[in-house]
Amino acid sequence: MSGSRDTDLHTDATREPSAPGSSLIADDQYDESPETIPTENDEVSIGRWLLELVLLVGLAFLLATGIKTYVIQPFVIPTGSMIPTLEIGDYVIANKFIYRFEEPARNDIVVFLSPESNSTDYIKRVIAVGGQEVDLRDGIVYVDGVALDEPYIAGATSAPGPISMPVTVPDGYVWLMGDNRENSQDSRWFGAQPVSRIVGRAFFIYWPISDFGSL
Repeated sequence: MSGSRDTDLHTDATREPSAPGSSLIADDQYDESPETIPTENDEVSIGRWLLELVLLVGLAFLLATGIKTYVIQPFVIPTGSMIPTLEIGDYVIANKFIYRFEEPARNDIVVFLSPESNSTDYIKRVIAVGGQEVDLRDGIVYVDGVALDEPYIAGATSAPGPISMPVTVPDGYVWLMGDNRENSQDSRWFGAQPVSRIVGRAFFIYWPISDFGSL
């Protein structure tokens, strides 16, 4: 698509040089020459340019909407439930199509719909997947009887919540916990969550620059 005008639209605005000795008269006579008066071709060209602009803006909007809906989407971190991995105010990008081709895996950081609302997004880490057993003993998380090595929690302990432990995660569900174990409402409170509620996998921090990098 091009907003440039065809050269033939300007041919009616050209004229031959004035005869010798008559340049001043010619200049006076052409004060209102076709160069300064919009022609029908000029109006058509402007209309075409406006139409192309509208179409271009519409196409850009559709592409942006499609990318946000089906491919990737930025999110801002509003709380400290994932500290120290994600700080309040960090901007992350989530891959929204990856789980069409593979299943969530332990350690994936995922954006998912709140258990209470379809309009609120949470972000947590996958601790266990369908068929695995999760337990908490003395502040340590166990999956299938094996204590997890969790350097991302920076030495915090994982106290149990209202959900009775141990728990076997149902097929098609995941067990989710925040890295800030002492300040995170997660599966210890609302239980395992359906994979179908996952919006995407967060994979990159793009703002602020000091936190720039992959997850």
